[in-house]
Amino acid sequence: MKGQWIGVTIGGQVGQIILNVDDRGDYFSGVAFTLPDDKNFPPSAGFFRSQNKSKDFTFTAFLSPIDPRTGLPSEWKNIQHLYPGISHSKTAVVTGHFEDNELFINAQTDVGIKIESHIIRKPFSERSDFPGETQTWEEYKKHVASLSEREYLFRGQTKPWKLRTAFHRRGRYDLGRFLIEDIPKLHRRLTARTKHVFNLEIPNENGAFFNLAQHHGYPTPLLDWTFSPYVAAFFAFRNVPKKPESDECARIFIFDQEKWKSDWIQLILLNTAWPHFSMMEFLAIDNERLVPQQAATTVTNIDDVETYIFKKEEEKKCKYLTAIDLPFSERNKVIKELSYMGITAGSMFPGLDGACEELREKLFDE
Repeated sequence: MKGQWIGVTIGGQVGQIILNVDDRGDYFSGVAFTLPDDKNFPPSAGFFRSQNKSKDFTFTAFLSPIDPRTGLPSEWKNIQHLYPGISHSKTAVVTGHFEDNELFINAQTDVGIKIESHIIRKPFSERSDFPGETQTWEEYKKHVASLSEREYLFRGQTKPWKLRTAFHRRGRYDLGRFLIEDIPKLHRRLTARTKHVFNLEIPNENGAFFNLAQHHGYPTPLLDWTFSPYVAAFFAFRNVPKKPESDECARIFIFDQEKWKSDWIQLILLNTAWPHFSMMEFLAIDNERLVPQQAATTVTNIDDVETYIFKKEEEKKCKYLTAIDLPFSERNKVIKELSYMGITAGSMFPGLDGACEELREKLFDE
């Protein structure tokens, strides 16, 4: 049952349902968001914990209405005026069954609303479903030279892995739990290591804190991008050996972020009920890597980012995302040219680690 499930509801309330389920060892816990098609009814969040990990389950979910202005859970008294004549449920008895990538849910709330859903999700794969265009390094340079400056973001990956955040790759899905349990612990620990004490109540500092943690390896619901196609190439080839043993390709995703921002609302909240993929640029507080990497960041509550973007492309009949695959055989040429541009491990990662990595590249054959 662990994972993200996105489907539709039938019965007394027709709409979309999104479940984010974490494996807690002996049981599952998480949140289900129901988003009715009829806007006269409020969206809801259902917080639940299963009794065990049986494939047949029964549990009680505790319901909170979602404030349509923020996408966050709220007290009913604070938004009741937005839904005249409507009563909101407090609990729901949920029964169901799951098997591999199939989930059946039946729920009835304490005010008698019945909800049913049958969700079939795509089988998991680490490799991208996105077809990339194979190019040489020379072809890639000509291609990116034709693109408008700062309209696009670039993301370099050693292999054509699926676009997923480190948070989701580590098997976590409930962002509410992440904010309530993980972040306070991380904040207390990092405060002893940073010059600046981050005030997480201030949006700019909160974002800078998340980005700092992301750049130092802590799993977050952020994806790193860069405005530079050459910085992206560095990250694509950084971990490819000088003498590659395969004829695989490194991948560089190219994302039309300006068009995306003009077509879709950008949200800054992590645990909002609305599914989203949003562009961010954060302050470089205690983060020396941000500026040389020409970094930009996306924030999302979606596990399968590629499928989400594909659906949005179908809605708008346009392309937001493309991919270029560069053969491993181009590795040494790429790294050499990038070093002439000043794009090295030493410049990308100021400090001892970056300096040692740069000299290892220059002084050792393998």
